[in-house]
Amino acid sequence: MERTACCVVGGGPAGMVLALLLARSGVEVTVLEQHDDFLRDFRGDTVHPSTLALLDDLGLAEKFARLPQRRVHTVQLPVGAGRSQVTVADLTVLRGPYNYVAMVPQWDLLDLLADEARREPSFQLRMGTEATDFLVERGRVTGVRYRTRDGRRGELRALLTVACDGRGSLARSRPELGLRRYRCPMDAWWFRLPRHAGDPRGLVGAAGDRFLTAMIDRGDYWQCAALIPKGSDARRRAAGLDRFRAQYAAAVPWIADRVDRLSDWDEVKLLDVRLDRLRRWHRPGLLCIGDAAHAMSPVFGIGINLAVEDAVAAARHLVGPLRHGSVGLHDVRGVQRRRRPTTVATQGLQRLAHACLIAPVLRGRPPLGDVRRARHAAGLLASSRLLRRLPAYFIGYGALRERPPRSAVR
Repeated sequence: MERTACCVVGGGPAGMVLALLLARSGVEVTVLEQHDDFLRDFRGDTVHPSTLALLDDLGLAEKFARLPQRRVHTVQLPVGAGRSQVTVADLTVLRGPYNYVAMVPQWDLLDLLADEARREPSFQLRMGTEATDFLVERGRVTGVRYRTRDGRRGELRALLTVACDGRGSLARSRPELGLRRYRCPMDAWWFRLPRHAGDPRGLVGAAGDRFLTAMIDRGDYWQCAALIPKGSDARRRAAGLDRFRAQYAAAVPWIADRVDRLSDWDEVKLLDVRLDRLRRWHRPGLLCIGDAAHAMSPVFGIGINLAVEDAVAAARHLVGPLRHGSVGLHDVRGVQRRRRPTTVATQGLQRLAHACLIAPVLRGRPPLGDVRRARHAAGLLASSRLLRRLPAYFIGYGALRERPPRSAVR
C-alpha cells in the first residue's frame, strides 16, 4: 500500500508551487502528472509580479532570470475609428523590481519548480501517471487510484488529496461540489505570427470583423489569440483561411505583410473558453484549487496568477495540519474562505468585460455601446497615474496578495 501525506493531482503551476512549498516545509508530498513532460504549446505563459515576488522569496529569482523570457510592461487596446493604440495598463507605475509581466514558456517554469522540489527528500514527482478515481472510505477521500503510461495500475493513499488538474479535473464530476457555469460570449484561436523589429512592444490588442485579438510580444514572434463568437469555430473555418487572413490583416494593418505565414488551419488551435467555479472546493480529505476550483476567462490574462495564489494560501493553511498528521474539514474549508472572495470578484470583472467590451464587438457593435464613450474611458485611464495604477496592480497582484509559509522561504 503506497502512502503519502499529500497527493497533488496535476503538475501545472498551482500543483508544482504547492508541492514545492509543502516539501520545503517538511511535508511528504507526491505529485501525479498524467503527461510525460511539461511541453504543451499555447498555454498561459505569463508570470506576474506576484509570482516573481514569490520566486524571490523562495530564493529562485536568479535561476528564473536565466530562463529565456520577454518582459511586458504595458497593455494597449485599440480605440476609435482609427484604432489608435491607447495604453490602459502601465506596470511601470508599480513599485520595482517586479513591475512587469515575464513571458516565459510554461514548461521552463515548471521544470525550474520541479528541479528545486527534487532537492527535498519528502518530494516525489510521478510523470506519465494519471489519477483515474478517488479512494473514498466512510465519506472521506483517502487518496486516488492511478494508471501509468505503461498500463500499470495502483492506489496511493493520502491524508489530503489536492486537485490541481485544471478545468477537466477528476474532482469536478463529484455532484456534491456543485459546479456553477457562466455564459461566455467567445472562444479563442491561438496561433503564431513572426515579429519584426519595428513592431509595437508589450501586449497589444486589436478589433476586427466580429473578433478581437490580443497579441503577446514573445521576442521573435507574436503569440496571437483571436476571440471569436462562441460556437463559431466550424463555420469560420469552413469560410476559408484566406478570408480569416484578410480579416486579420484589416484589423492589424501593420502585420498584413506576414499573415500569409499562417498556412494551414492545423496551426490554429481552438480554446473552448469557460467561466465557472465550484460552490464547494472541498470535502473531507479533498481540496480543489486553481482551474479545478474555478475556470477563468482569458480576459486580463490572470488565470495562472490566481492559481498560484491559491497554492500559496493553501500551503499556509495546510502545512501545520499535514505535519501533525490530521487534516480536518475546517482546514480545507479555510482555504476556500480565504480565496473565494478574490475569485468571485475577479470573475465578476471578467463577466463585466464580457458584457460591455467583448460581446458587443463580436456582434459587430462598438464596445460600451458607443465609440465616443470607449475613447473617453480609455483617455481617463491614460491621463491619470492613479487610475493607471489600479489596472496595473490588479494585473500584477490580483485582488489579494498571498505570502508563502515561513518554513518554505529561503
